[in-house]
Amino acid sequence: MVVNDESGWSGIGWNDWTNLGLIRARLDAGADPNSGVFFHGRPLHAAAERGSPEVVAELARRVDDVDAEHEGRTALWDAVFANRPGNARALVAAGADPWRPMMNGWSPGRLSLATPTPDLFTLPDGEAGLSTAETAAVAEAGRLIAALGSFEDDGYSIACVAGITAAEAVRRLEAVPADDAEVEKIMEDPWEDFDASLAVVGITDVPGGCAVVQPCGYAASNPGVMERLSVGTVCYGLFANPKSGNQGAVARDGVIEEWDTHPGGGSVYYEEPAEEILAAYLYHGEAEAYCYAGVGLRPADSRSINGRADMWLRLPEHLR
Repeated sequence: MVVNDESGWSGIGWNDWTNLGLIRARLDAGADPNSGVFFHGRPLHAAAERGSPEVVAELARRVDDVDAEHEGRTALWDAVFANRPGNARALVAAGADPWRPMMNGWSPGRLSLATPTPDLFTLPDGEAGLSTAETAAVAEAGRLIAALGSFEDDGYSIACVAGITAAEAVRRLEAVPADDAEVEKIMEDPWEDFDASLAVVGITDVPGGCAVVQPCGYAASNPGVMERLSVGTVCYGLFANPKSGNQGAVARDGVIEEWDTHPGGGSVYYEEPAEEILAAYLYHGEAEAYCYAGVGLRPADSRSINGRADMWLRLPEHLR
């Protein structure tokens, strides 16, 4: 049995990093300001992402190095990534360097140029701003997220494919038209006959390619479906699993390259390509938009995913 004796950082939860009295009491009782926090490793990183400016300032006053890194990034980088400008300002006031090189070219200051507060720091002479491509990616992310909107229900799957039409997707999947009455029944209550629901997918032409959707079920992101769709191109899949969260996959030229990813989850590592680090920031919490953007689809609305597909088809049994 683990006992919380209120020493160290034991028992401190996500929301506790806004409680200055609690954090100060732990520090005064001997909690290490430099380490000992599960997941974040360093208390200052946890507070930068989840806490308040007051807590950040208290910890920054006590740490050995306000720019100490955890997994390739400083607490200031985490504050910027989490859209916590108040925390970022508190860290800079404590001496943190916005332009310290890290994360494959994305210093905290450079990343801030892609946020809703691009004037958070003053751009020094000689410091590179966003490239033309990066500026376009920021603008497209805002447009795409707004176009798709939010999805309150889980249980659906999608496959976004670059460069092929819906008609070509039908051919690759060897799918046949689904009965209108069957589709209507599935849309009304997909759980009544779940096996029948797994057999039916919707396919829609989208600028840049096409999208396959299953309103209730995982079949649209099945390996067999994605492998066929991705021949000569790339396909991003997503199953919004109601039990375990978003499960993603990437197939390229008929081969699954990545499996059980977490699109939109916000996890990012310093060794990843610069464009992927930017995408992880732009589409944090937006799994569907992340998949569309990953293959360059540019939908004007959410029609391709919210049950108004161009055509409804029955998959062959071996692809369900």
